[in-house]
Amino acid sequence: MRMLLPLSMLLAAPAMAGAADPTAFASHAEVQAQVAAMDKAMTPGQGFAWRPLVRDGDRSAAIEIWKKPGKPAVHPDQAEYAVVLAGAGTLISGGTLEAARAVKPDLTEGDRIVGGTTRRLAPGDVILVPAGVPHWFGITGDRLVLLGTKWPSAAK
Repeated sequence: MRMLLPLSMLLAAPAMAGAADPTAFASHAEVQAQVAAMDKAMTPGQGFAWRPLVRDGDRSAAIEIWKKPGKPAVHPDQAEYAVVLAGAGTLISGGTLEAARAVKPDLTEGDRIVGGTTRRLAPGDVILVPAGVPHWFGITGDRLVLLGTKWPSAAK
């Protein structure tokens, strides 16, 4: 039995076959190499380093190395997603950001979080902090390494 394909499928097939793949990819070896290079480049006393790993226009997934805790923060219009790659730490999220002050349009910092939930962090843990939710990362040991990205809130 012979099957006939619609003309639209026959015309679309060459276009689909030749389309460039926009996927950004970093192998395990590339991730480990970037973490090692960032560790080596950090100066004594430097508490935080951030470097994009893969990009899609203005969006990126970035390696974050925390050696000292930062300030409690809120990203008003961005959800933050992260996976713990190495090290250990603490996440405090939720509650209220005390003494909040806008640092940039996409970042508000404060002195501390009141009434948040505390979680221990270890390699393999996955974090999703919704837009507008206070959060803070503490460090247990010498560092906390995250693969992190921020997503615009659905309301935008």
